[in-house]
Amino acid sequence: MRTLMLFLLLCIYQSATAQQPLYKDSTAPVEKRVADLLSRMTPEEKFWQLFMIPGDLDNATPGQYKNGIFGFQVSAAGKGDAGGQLLSYNTSENALLLTQKINSIQRYFVAQTRLGIPIIAFDEALHGLVRDGATAFPQSVALAATWDTALMHKVAMAIAVETKARGIRDILTPVVNIASDVRWGRTEETYGEDPFLTSEMGVAFVSAFEKMNIITTPKHFVANVGDGGRDSYPVHWNERLLDEIYFAPFKACIERGGSRSVMSAYNSLDGIAASSNKWLLTEKLKNEWGFKGFVISDANAVGGEVVLHNTAKDYAEAGLHAINGGLDVIFQTEYKHHTLFIDPFVNGGIDAKRIDDAVSRVLRAKFELGLFEHSYVAEETVKTLMKEKPHKALAKQAALESAVLLKNEKQILPLQKSIKTIAVIGEDAAAARLGGYSGNGNGKVSILDGIKAIAKNSTILYAPGAGVENHDYNVISKKYLSHAKQPGLQAAYFNNITFSGEPAVKRIDEQINFSWTLFPPDPKLDVDFYAARWTGQLTAPATGTFKIGLEGNDGYRLYINDKMLIDNWQKQTYTTKLADLSMEQGKLYNLRVEFYEPKGNAQIKLVWNADLKNDWKTKIQTAVNTAKQADVAIIAAGIHEGEFQDRAMLSLPGHQEELINAVAATGKPVVVVLVGGSAITMNNWLQNVNSVLDVWYPGEEGGHAVAAILFGDYNPAGRLPVTFPVSEAQLPLVYNHKPTGRGDDYYNLSGEPLFPFGFGLSYTSFGYSNMRLSKNNIGSKDSITVTCTIENTGKTPGDEVVQLYIRDLLASVARPVMELKGFRRMTLKPGETKEVSFLITPAMLSMLNKNMETVVEPGDFRIMIGASSHDLRLKQTLTVQD
Repeated sequence: MRTLMLFLLLCIYQSATAQQPLYKDSTAPVEKRVADLLSRMTPEEKFWQLFMIPGDLDNATPGQYKNGIFGFQVSAAGKGDAGGQLLSYNTSENALLLTQKINSIQRYFVAQTRLGIPIIAFDEALHGLVRDGATAFPQSVALAATWDTALMHKVAMAIAVETKARGIRDILTPVVNIASDVRWGRTEETYGEDPFLTSEMGVAFVSAFEKMNIITTPKHFVANVGDGGRDSYPVHWNERLLDEIYFAPFKACIERGGSRSVMSAYNSLDGIAASSNKWLLTEKLKNEWGFKGFVISDANAVGGEVVLHNTAKDYAEAGLHAINGGLDVIFQTEYKHHTLFIDPFVNGGIDAKRIDDAVSRVLRAKFELGLFEHSYVAEETVKTLMKEKPHKALAKQAALESAVLLKNEKQILPLQKSIKTIAVIGEDAAAARLGGYSGNGNGKVSILDGIKAIAKNSTILYAPGAGVENHDYNVISKKYLSHAKQPGLQAAYFNNITFSGEPAVKRIDEQINFSWTLFPPDPKLDVDFYAARWTGQLTAPATGTFKIGLEGNDGYRLYINDKMLIDNWQKQTYTTKLADLSMEQGKLYNLRVEFYEPKGNAQIKLVWNADLKNDWKTKIQTAVNTAKQADVAIIAAGIHEGEFQDRAMLSLPGHQEELINAVAATGKPVVVVLVGGSAITMNNWLQNVNSVLDVWYPGEEGGHAVAAILFGDYNPAGRLPVTFPVSEAQLPLVYNHKPTGRGDDYYNLSGEPLFPFGFGLSYTSFGYSNMRLSKNNIGSKDSITVTCTIENTGKTPGDEVVQLYIRDLLASVARPVMELKGFRRMTLKPGETKEVSFLITPAMLSMLNKNMETVVEPGDFRIMIGASSHDLRLKQTLTVQD
């Protein structure tokens, strides 16, 4: 009887085991699980594993996600420009609610879909998770300015802890594009202009996440900035330049940091969209580098072949190009977009093996993440993080280390805490801006509040002065525009530029503030040939004579009461035309605006200064009066930048330069604190101020950190990760360029920068001496050590960033004038000396020869050690023999 019972139990066990699919067996090898699950999937289910969107299940219809999905950026909503390329993230959702929501979503896909494939919740975490309750660290470029990879790793670990606690398992981070032109609005998101510094910072960042089994997605492969510093402009760089400069950080993040995902760029490379470039995604990334992870597109980038590059007739063909080219996951901003792409996935249009390869890469990641066995996260961890906020001290340390002292004439800094009266001036002193791709932080501390906290015995006077966004006119608000006593203007759009015949489109527009860059005003119109007429009434907000007019790329006219005020009926450039108009408060004025577009890329705005509340001259005078009452003036001045917000001019925007000069004219000592993520030109005011401290976007604890530096509780030691030019005319300007055929200078301008790469001052001084090589002659496969002595020759403890540069003196192809190959941040007390050593490996001496082979050529190499790319203190020559 007992034997029979055992036999029956064994049969039941074997039957149960046989019924369990192999892919659900956690003990089976990942590759076998992937193959088993793949064999069970329908074409529709495969497609959905290659499709990701921001969203959740809140408004989902029954069965909407029955075939699964790659993953969600939970509680995010699509937004943006005409191309829908930008995203707006819900950063205010409570961390616990977010965690519960992700668990709930995961539970649906695991329990309610046929195969139970879990999702990957993904998000942005550039310098902190873009979520409520997450720590906001200094912006990426600021973290690079620390030149401290150990600190970077700690910051990344902290962000990873906060990320994983919420159930997010893939971050669309970091940006390891090279900021080769500081006009680029996304320079703030990068680690600067140098491939070595970017690689080291990138590896330090991604390795922390990957060790915690969170997928990192370095972006944007391979470049996201082109001619003129324009975002997503086409690039036509050859393979040598790509290998030497632009590929290096991606390769480092993958090979040394363990990144399992990569995001493609919006732009084209050599005429082919990056999201469908087979040479880039398949031949280079996957075949040559052996990348086993998955490639995702930037948001809506695949459709760029249709509306931007004009290389696909529709979205289905664009998707076909992308997947066949090597893309694995299509990232779109709305659920309904799946209808645009799905057909070639299910009707055989896309190579079946390529689809299976892409799906396998996604499934492999989901198995490696352990999502099939551990689909949910415990809520206790995020509750603890919400309560304790354990990473604020680290955020302050990162801000302290990132600040770069650019000028300190007569050692005005550090300030004495005994100062009686301090004038703090500038909107950025009170704003506590965090930079792009930021959450809300855990209690932001402004520079003003930081100064008040540290200078408790001083009188602090504050004046906002002229801000970043000071304008002399603004777009006329919809509340002043009407037609027949109804809101808005009557708009008529014509499919010609002469207003002939009947309008193709009639509608009501609330105001005139349009930028039709990728699409026409309406699908019934051609994108590059149309005219528009707006009619209605304008209500005067006050009595007086005001400026009114139009701003746009020409081809516009403005009529008030049938009288033409503005006549700019030509297509030439982007202009602003204003005229005087006398108005009486509350009175209605008949308005007519006409505009035509024969080319495409149209922009038109109706503007005035009638309701402008910004009297910048009065604000500057108030700031001057405030400074006169003080012993020292601290001016916080900032810039405007960001995604698709490139800067043609690098000077301080608005009237901040006038503000600085007016305050400096009082004769009081002036300290300028720069807030921003990129280079700033200073010709118009630098000579008039005593000190300049660049604090970038210093994060939620930035105010405390900046105050600590200003008052000497911390000695600044940040170093520039980008070159600051004297003028925009010098751009692009990087330290590691190749030798020129003539010279670096212009006829009427130096070719030298204002502040070079690696530059930064200190409250103390350092001496460099006793440089020595362990060998002066080596073989091509040998490594050597270079050592030198660093001494704090001043009276204040401080950090020095020792920088190693190498130059190949004779090569078969032109090589950079110098290349950063090592750096070390160290702390020294007054009079203290330390030795620092760098290991020089064959890889650091290698190059691509004429045949594009990586070799170490025999010859002489200049080994240089210094405090910046210009301040080189020690040099010796190393000879490599055959």
